[in-house]
Amino acid sequence: MLHVRQFGPEDGKPVLMLHGVTGHGGHWKRFAEFFIDGFRVIAPDLRGHGNSTHLPPWTLEQHAADLLSVLDTLKVTGLPVVGHSFGGAAAIHLARLAPQRVTKLVLLDPAIGLDPQFTLDTMPPWPHVSHSAGQAAGWLREKWAEVGMFDVEEELRENFVRIGSSWLPRYSYPATTTAWSEMSRAAQLPPPDTRTLLVSALRSPFVRPAFVQACKITLRDNLTTAELDCGHMLHFEQPVQTAGLVMDFLGR
Repeated sequence: MLHVRQFGPEDGKPVLMLHGVTGHGGHWKRFAEFFIDGFRVIAPDLRGHGNSTHLPPWTLEQHAADLLSVLDTLKVTGLPVVGHSFGGAAAIHLARLAPQRVTKLVLLDPAIGLDPQFTLDTMPPWPHVSHSAGQAAGWLREKWAEVGMFDVEEELRENFVRIGSSWLPRYSYPATTTAWSEMSRAAQLPPPDTRTLLVSALRSPFVRPAFVQACKITLRDNLTTAELDCGHMLHFEQPVQTAGLVMDFLGR
């Protein structure tokens, strides 16, 4: 059901990496190949995104069930899970669904427990449509102003498709709208016994102080926190620093 990409050595230690809303598993390609050493990165396109099924439902519970099926198919009994943004919310739900399968959690600026008014003000009110490849490129460069051109060009190749005379991102707009709604639900927390790294981007509004505090109270010594001075796309904007935090936490 899910399209799965894998990066890194075949005999490397497996790690599951989950993209954010409107993204795809290819977001982890350069991060995995250049900055994550010794790991086999398993990077699915979440339901409603990329080349995976776009069929509903698009709830966090369904995403967690999809991810568990990926692990079953690949015969992976347990592994660390890295989630960015909405992928962080999906990672938490996977850990709660099958805590014995998730050895560690890394939450990169997770979008969970968002204020409903913030969500309404922030989410795009309609799907973006470009009428040429150049227009799509200009829109993406503006949206990803802090991201390097290499990654912008890769995103244009991987995540845009021409339909008739229009250029559209390769995701389901209803699925992404549902994702924003799911991110506004009351926040679920990682299981108390799951060692967790929570990385907040200082120039991003997504990680709410209440969520950080709840994690500290629930996980106690199993929680490690870190901050990076960047925007929400931290693994694109500061890949070396982000990878350093991830590698130190997972164990080199």
